[in-house]
Amino acid sequence: MLVKTTVKPRGARFPGRYIQADGAMALLGQEAQTYGKRATALVDRGIFDLLEAEVTNALAGRVDFDLARHGGECSEREISALAETARSKGADVVIGGGKALDTAKAAARDLGLPVIVVPTIAASDAPCSALAVVYNEDGTVAYDSFLPNNPNLVLVDTALIARAPARFLAAGIGDALATWYEADSCRRSGAFNCMKMPGVSLAFEVARFCRETIFEFGVAALSECDAKTAGPAIERVIEANILLSGIGFESGGVAAAHAIHHGLCELDDVHHHLHGEKVAIGVLAGLKIQGLDDEFIRVRDFCRLVRLPTRLADIGIADPTEAKLAIVARRACRAGEIIHNEPMPVTETMVINALKALI
Repeated sequence: MLVKTTVKPRGARFPGRYIQADGAMALLGQEAQTYGKRATALVDRGIFDLLEAEVTNALAGRVDFDLARHGGECSEREISALAETARSKGADVVIGGGKALDTAKAAARDLGLPVIVVPTIAASDAPCSALAVVYNEDGTVAYDSFLPNNPNLVLVDTALIARAPARFLAAGIGDALATWYEADSCRRSGAFNCMKMPGVSLAFEVARFCRETIFEFGVAALSECDAKTAGPAIERVIEANILLSGIGFESGGVAAAHAIHHGLCELDDVHHHLHGEKVAIGVLAGLKIQGLDDEFIRVRDFCRLVRLPTRLADIGIADPTEAKLAIVARRACRAGEIIHNEPMPVTETMVINALKALI
């Protein structure tokens, strides 16, 4: 007699396609025309003047297009404005570059259109994700908008990214550093990923490979970025920061490092520091919480080599009072927060003590 067993669903998610190359921007037009005859492209205002000619040259002769300057943050107003522009122009595809990529993803969702993402820095894994962080008009985070689909295409020009300050690449390494440690916590605890189910085995192998890649190539990649050169090391680290980390966090799951990041963001002290820089502090605190002292030392030493913060003072918290640490811990540990994906109960006191080890 056969015994019926219940198998829990597991899953993973990926961008539709991912293309990476030195000079990949030149492919934008031929890629856009596979989705239709007209494109609306939104470019971050901070780099609009730098990229206007490159984007125009890439699209001209391939598709009809409108090129818009992004207002600043991904807000409901910016999403609505882009959606209205694309709708009025009869766009078949939306393109988002630079800081505008979340706005492009959300507007494409509202219009039911495909979206192409063209990252200009490798400071986080946002380009590949089915997530848009929506901000209030005052610059504070309003909410996370979970999208039904990942981008149809992520087109990564490594020469373009190599031209950006190396600090952005280092921040991306910090964000990618969390990928394995958080995914492994979720694997051990059985916590859900961004699909609200446990990840498949591949998700954890991608997360592991992400860590191995940045450990091996991180230092050399920063040197290449200093020289504005898209060399072999930066190619590997850009892939890790954007693609491997993107798949790893969405499909493996997130835990203490990003929860502590959220807590740190409650303090005005840290607002001039990048996401990945604060996540690196979250990784170190998470390792302290788990009592993994040898791994803590390994990661701390690596962070120093790749220009990431290892102390609270490095992200602006020069006066880490008990009250400030309590604010961080309260936000990190609130009910339903991802810190509870760790394979052990985590309390506010544990977070405070972990942060004290980083003073």
